Amino acid sequence: MDKIKVSEIFESLQCEGFHMGVPSIFLRTFGCNFTCSGFSMPKGERSTERFLVDPAKYSKYEELPVISSGCDSYPSWDSRFKHLSPLLEIPAIVDRIQELLPNKTFSTDQHLILTGGEPLLGWQRAYPALLDEIYARNLNLTHLTFETNGTQLLSDELISSLMKWNNLKKLHVTFSVSAKLPCSGEPWEKAILPDRIAQYDLTNGACLVYLKFVVTSDEDLQDVHKAVSEYRSAGFNGPVYIMPEGGITTPYNLHMQDVAKLAMKYGYRFSPRLQITLFGNQWGT
Repeated sequence: MDKIKVSEIFESLQCEGFHMGVPSIFLRTFGCNFTCSGFSMPKGERSTERFLVDPAKYSKYEELPVISSGCDSYPSWDSRFKHLSPLLEIPAIVDRIQELLPNKTFSTDQHLILTGGEPLLGWQRAYPALLDEIYARNLNLTHLTFETNGTQLLSDELISSLMKWNNLKKLHVTFSVSAKLPCSGEPWEKAILPDRIAQYDLTNGACLVYLKFVVTSDEDLQDVHKAVSEYRSAGFNGPVYIMPEGGITTPYNLHMQDVAKLAMKYGYRFSPRLQITLFGNQWGT
């Protein structure tokens, strides 16, 4: 039976990008191909803050501290915390999703979000079974979002499954692509792969693909311009968002107004990160 290593399953609002404000069930998978240790660090430096968190002191994901630099979802990929992410069979995952839904079924205003880590790594082999189980239970799922860094190709099996459920149940699929600029600490040639997201637009108009970039400065915007140009040249025609950097309230609030002004200056969409404003970026939000 198909299984997924799960860091979190929780109900919250979509707090970023195109579907902001939509109540959603989040399934956070374990594992990522990036560390993003450059976030909230001086240029060229890498955060080591996550190494100050002793995994032996914690038995639950939600007990872990939120860090102020580097990747704010570090336990979803750092192997030191893999004991906090159980390997669950598909029926158990859907049981939990159903428990969290207020009416035990999705409405058109409730989405399912697959996030990480990077949800399009090896676990994508289990998503066809996940969708089959959801529809076998008549949970009325109409919107599915993948929150991805945009570096992974989709398997033929996943493409077939998404297209099948689009045809049978009008499933709308969104790829929210948080492409990593050099300020993340990841090298351009590994992070900016336009041919990957060109593959994501696969359901004849029922699939939305958009880009979002974390920025702090006008210098970062020059990287946004360069990246967007490369994505457009590869055929990407979707919306582009810029968001403030910061995994906790203080640095985030310092950057928010400046990034909003940069969005107006350069003609990009602005996205806040409402999970920080509303919840302080705690786990399960």
